[in-house]
Amino acid sequence: MSSYSPARDAKQDALISPENSAFIIIDYQPVQVNSINSMIRSELISNIVTVCQLAVDYKLPIVLSTVNVKTGKNAETISPILEVLKGIPSYDRTSINAWEDKDFNEAVKATGRKKLLMAALWTEACLTFPTLDALREGFQVYPIVDAVGGTSLTAHEVALRRVEQAGAQLASVSQLACELQRDWARSATAPFMVRALQSNGSFLKT
Repeated sequence: MSSYSPARDAKQDALISPENSAFIIIDYQPVQVNSINSMIRSELISNIVTVCQLAVDYKLPIVLSTVNVKTGKNAETISPILEVLKGIPSYDRTSINAWEDKDFNEAVKATGRKKLLMAALWTEACLTFPTLDALREGFQVYPIVDAVGGTSLTAHEVALRRVEQAGAQLASVSQLACELQRDWARSATAPFMVRALQSNGSFLKT
Protein backbone atom coordinates (compact mmCIF):
# COMPACT_ATOMS: atom_id res chain seq x y z
CA MET A 1 0.00 0.00 0.00
CA SER A 2 1.29 3.44 -0.89
CA SER A 3 0.05 6.96 -1.32
CA TYR A 4 -0.49 8.39 -4.77
CA SER A 5 2.76 9.04 -6.64
CA PRO A 6 3.93 11.38 -8.01
CA ALA A 7 2.76 13.72 -5.25
CA ARG A 8 -0.07 16.09 -6.12
CA ASP A 9 0.64 19.80 -6.14
CA ALA A 10 -0.99 20.97 -2.91
CA LYS A 11 -1.26 24.58 -4.11
CA GLN A 12 -2.95 23.66 -7.41
CA ASP A 13 -5.00 20.74 -6.10
CA ALA A 14 -8.68 20.66 -7.05
CA LEU A 15 -9.43 19.50 -3.52
CA ILE A 16 -8.99 21.63 -0.40
CA SER A 17 -5.50 21.56 1.06
CA PRO A 18 -3.74 23.58 3.77
CA GLU A 19 -1.67 25.20 1.02
CA ASN A 20 -4.49 26.41 -1.22
CA SER A 21 -7.26 27.58 1.11
CA ALA A 22 -8.09 30.31 3.61
CA PHE A 23 -10.66 30.35 6.41
CA ILE A 24 -13.14 33.23 6.55
CA ILE A 25 -15.24 33.64 9.72
CA ILE A 26 -17.87 36.35 9.97
CA ASP A 27 -20.08 37.64 12.80
CA TYR A 28 -20.03 34.93 15.45
CA GLN A 29 -21.18 37.46 18.02
CA PRO A 30 -23.63 37.02 20.90
CA VAL A 31 -26.64 38.63 19.20
CA GLN A 32 -26.20 36.56 16.06
CA VAL A 33 -25.53 33.28 17.89
CA ASN A 34 -28.56 33.78 20.15
CA SER A 35 -30.85 34.36 17.15
CA ILE A 36 -30.01 31.07 15.41
CA ASN A 37 -33.03 28.77 15.08
CA SER A 38 -31.91 26.39 12.34
CA MET A 39 -29.92 24.12 14.67
CA ILE A 40 -29.14 23.63 18.34
CA ARG A 41 -26.99 26.59 19.34
CA SER A 42 -24.62 24.60 21.52
CA GLU A 43 -23.95 22.33 18.54
CA LEU A 44 -23.34 25.35 16.33
CA ILE A 45 -20.79 26.74 18.78
CA SER A 46 -19.06 23.38 19.15
CA ASN A 47 -18.84 22.96 15.37
CA ILE A 48 -17.51 26.44 14.62
CA VAL A 49 -14.91 26.10 17.37
CA THR A 50 -13.84 22.81 15.80
CA VAL A 51 -13.48 24.49 12.40
CA CYS A 52 -11.45 27.31 13.96
CA GLN A 53 -9.17 24.77 15.60
CA LEU A 54 -8.71 22.96 12.29
CA ALA A 55 -7.76 26.23 10.62
CA VAL A 56 -5.19 26.94 13.32
CA ASP A 57 -3.84 23.38 13.37
CA TYR A 58 -3.39 23.21 9.59
CA LYS A 59 -1.98 26.76 9.51
CA LEU A 60 -4.56 28.27 7.17
CA PRO A 61 -4.69 32.03 6.67
CA ILE A 62 -7.63 33.24 8.78
CA VAL A 63 -9.73 36.36 8.23
CA LEU A 64 -12.02 37.18 11.15
CA SER A 65 -14.69 39.85 10.94
CA THR A 66 -17.36 41.40 13.16
CA VAL A 67 -20.10 43.93 12.63
CA ASN A 68 -20.88 47.05 14.69
CA VAL A 69 -18.44 46.48 17.55
CA LYS A 70 -16.76 49.87 17.19
CA THR A 71 -20.14 51.62 17.00
CA GLY A 72 -21.04 50.07 20.34
CA LYS A 73 -24.13 48.37 18.93
CA ASN A 74 -22.74 44.83 19.13
CA ALA A 75 -20.37 42.75 21.23
CA GLU A 76 -17.13 41.06 20.15
CA THR A 77 -16.78 37.54 18.77
CA ILE A 78 -17.85 34.95 21.35
CA SER A 79 -15.10 33.88 23.74
CA PRO A 80 -14.88 30.15 22.77
CA ILE A 81 -13.79 31.27 19.29
CA LEU A 82 -11.42 33.96 20.49
CA GLU A 83 -9.71 31.46 22.77
CA VAL A 84 -8.80 29.42 19.68
CA LEU A 85 -8.03 32.35 17.38
CA LYS A 86 -5.63 34.08 19.74
CA GLY A 87 -3.74 36.90 18.05
CA ILE A 88 -5.87 36.85 14.88
CA PRO A 89 -6.88 40.43 13.97
CA SER A 90 -10.56 41.22 13.61
CA TYR A 91 -11.97 43.46 10.90
CA ASP A 92 -14.99 45.34 12.20
CA ARG A 93 -17.57 46.65 9.73
CA THR A 94 -20.87 48.43 9.42
CA SER A 95 -21.80 46.67 6.16
CA ILE A 96 -23.99 43.56 6.36
CA ASN A 97 -22.09 42.21 3.36
CA ALA A 98 -18.49 41.83 4.53
CA TRP A 99 -17.26 41.81 0.92
CA GLU A 100 -18.25 45.49 0.68
CA ASP A 101 -15.89 46.42 3.52
CA LYS A 102 -12.56 47.62 2.14
CA ASP A 103 -10.34 46.31 4.95
CA PHE A 104 -12.01 42.91 5.01
CA ASN A 105 -11.96 42.59 1.24
CA GLU A 106 -8.28 43.47 1.05
CA ALA A 107 -7.45 41.06 3.89
CA VAL A 108 -9.12 38.16 2.08
CA LYS A 109 -7.32 38.94 -1.16
CA ALA A 110 -4.00 39.36 0.66
CA THR A 111 -4.10 35.69 1.65
CA GLY A 112 -3.39 34.82 -1.99
CA ARG A 113 -5.78 31.88 -1.73
CA LYS A 114 -8.62 31.22 -4.18
CA LYS A 115 -10.40 28.58 -2.08
CA LEU A 116 -12.34 30.26 0.72
CA LEU A 117 -13.71 28.12 3.53
CA MET A 118 -16.50 30.35 4.77
CA ALA A 119 -18.54 30.40 7.95
CA ALA A 120 -20.86 33.27 8.87
CA LEU A 121 -24.00 34.16 10.77
CA TRP A 122 -26.62 34.35 9.46
CA THR A 123 -26.65 31.94 6.51
CA GLU A 124 -29.24 34.06 4.68
CA ALA A 125 -27.26 37.30 4.88
CA CYS A 126 -23.70 37.43 6.13
CA LEU A 127 -22.81 34.10 4.52
CA THR A 128 -24.82 34.48 1.31
CA PHE A 129 -23.80 37.99 0.27
CA PRO A 130 -19.97 37.67 0.45
CA THR A 131 -20.19 34.17 -1.02
CA LEU A 132 -22.03 35.45 -4.09
CA ASP A 133 -19.63 38.38 -4.51
CA ALA A 134 -16.54 36.19 -4.07
CA LEU A 135 -17.83 33.70 -6.63
CA ARG A 136 -18.38 36.52 -9.12
CA GLU A 137 -14.75 37.53 -8.67
CA GLY A 138 -13.44 34.05 -9.42
CA PHE A 139 -13.00 32.62 -5.93
CA GLN A 140 -14.13 29.12 -4.99
CA VAL A 141 -16.26 29.26 -1.85
CA TYR A 142 -16.92 26.38 0.53
CA PRO A 143 -19.61 27.15 3.13
CA ILE A 144 -19.23 24.84 6.14
CA VAL A 145 -22.91 23.99 6.43
CA ASP A 146 -23.00 22.49 9.94
CA ALA A 147 -21.05 25.40 11.40
CA VAL A 148 -23.42 28.10 10.11
CA GLY A 149 -27.02 28.87 10.90
CA GLY A 150 -30.01 31.03 10.08
CA THR A 151 -32.95 32.63 11.81
CA SER A 152 -35.06 29.64 10.78
CA LEU A 153 -34.44 26.27 9.19
CA THR A 154 -36.19 27.49 6.04
CA ALA A 155 -34.04 30.63 5.83
CA HIS A 156 -30.89 28.55 6.31
CA GLU A 157 -31.80 25.92 3.72
CA VAL A 158 -32.99 28.39 1.09
CA ALA A 159 -29.78 30.40 1.50
CA LEU A 160 -27.66 27.28 1.01
CA ARG A 161 -29.64 26.43 -2.13
CA ARG A 162 -29.06 29.93 -3.47
CA VAL A 163 -25.28 29.90 -2.98
CA GLU A 164 -24.99 26.33 -4.25
CA GLN A 165 -26.86 27.25 -7.43
CA ALA A 166 -24.43 30.14 -7.86
CA GLY A 167 -21.47 27.76 -7.66
CA ALA A 168 -20.55 27.44 -3.98
CA GLN A 169 -19.35 23.97 -2.94
CA LEU A 170 -21.01 22.93 0.31
CA ALA A 171 -18.87 21.14 2.89
CA SER A 172 -19.29 19.75 6.40
CA VAL A 173 -16.98 19.81 9.41
CA SER A 174 -16.11 16.11 9.01
CA GLN A 175 -15.50 16.47 5.29
CA LEU A 176 -13.25 19.47 5.86
CA ALA A 177 -11.17 17.62 8.46
CA CYS A 178 -10.66 14.64 6.15
CA GLU A 179 -9.94 16.81 3.12
CA LEU A 180 -7.30 18.88 4.89
CA GLN A 181 -5.58 15.73 6.14
CA ARG A 182 -6.13 13.49 3.09
CA ASP A 183 -3.51 10.86 4.06
CA TRP A 184 -2.94 9.00 7.35
CA ALA A 185 0.75 8.90 6.43
CA ARG A 186 0.94 12.61 7.25
CA SER A 187 1.50 11.62 10.84
CA ALA A 188 2.33 15.10 12.14
CA THR A 189 -1.17 16.41 11.40
CA ALA A 190 -3.28 13.22 11.65
CA PRO A 191 -4.06 13.89 15.34
CA PHE A 192 -5.67 17.19 14.33
CA MET A 193 -8.14 15.38 12.10
CA VAL A 194 -8.87 12.80 14.79
CA ARG A 195 -9.48 15.51 17.39
CA ALA A 196 -11.91 17.30 15.07
CA LEU A 197 -13.80 14.11 14.28
CA GLN A 198 -14.01 13.27 17.97
CA SER A 199 -15.25 16.77 18.77
CA ASN A 200 -18.22 16.47 16.43
CA GLY A 201 -18.98 12.86 17.30
CA SER A 202 -17.82 11.25 14.05
CA PHE A 203 -15.19 9.31 15.98
CA LEU A 204 -15.78 7.97 19.47
CA LYS A 205 -13.21 8.98 22.05
CA THR A 206 -11.35 5.93 23.31
